[in-house]
Amino acid sequence: MNKRGLISLVMVVISIVMFLLMRGPDVNVYAGIIIFSLLSIIGIIFAILSKHWVPMTIGLILNGGVLIFTFLLLLATGISES
Repeated sequence: MNKRGLISLVMVVISIVMFLLMRGPDVNVYAGIIIFSLLSIIGIIFAILSKHWVPMTIGLILNGGVLIFTFLLLLATGISES
């Protein structure tokens, strides 16, 4: 596994740690959405740049899952405000 593939997987780990740290009723949800989406997009870019199949596939699947979770969080926040 090369350096870019490892960075892509580290972005997923950072997203999971941020999710576990950002708990409670007083959390700024929009800041979490921005953080999760940026980490996921950066992870997807590094997964594509890794040029090896295994880290690229794992990085795209995991970072794509984080991006889908972020979209669902944005959707739920928009529904709850309307």
